[in-house]
Amino acid sequence: MKADDVSLVEDKNALREMLSGSGYSEKAIDYYLRQPNMGSLADADLVTELTGPCGDTMKVYLKLDEGRIKDAKIQVLGCPGAVASAMVAMDLAKGRTVEEAMKIKDRDIFRVLENLPDQKLHCVRLAVKTLEKALKEYGSSNGSKKTEDLHATV
Repeated sequence: MKADDVSLVEDKNALREMLSGSGYSEKAIDYYLRQPNMGSLADADLVTELTGPCGDTMKVYLKLDEGRIKDAKIQVLGCPGAVASAMVAMDLAKGRTVEEAMKIKDRDIFRVLENLPDQKLHCVRLAVKTLEKALKEYGSSNGSKKTEDLHATV
């Protein structure tokens, strides 16, 4: 192992320890470090962005096929809580129909993450609201009455 590789591992371990000490669960830390759904989709059917009251910004890219979310990526400018929440939101949305994805709520993301510091719970809400915004826009552009009926208050 090269010196740079050792340093990177040590940095990740130190970051993991710091996040754990701040109240993040191991699952939340893993999502933050791996960032499995971070990025963009060049051939996205829908792209939308939302900035939360804390200043964190999320930009969702959805690829749909016959009303089902085939792929979902997200870019996040924010804290570890925002990144982890956004990663889970995309995991939960993939493979679902637009109507099914509209039913994803804060509690679903929190269940996956297990624990976040109390002051980061708004990050979960931002991830849900950003996904809802994208799905509403998709429904509006496709004339879907069902999606419009399912929308939650943003």
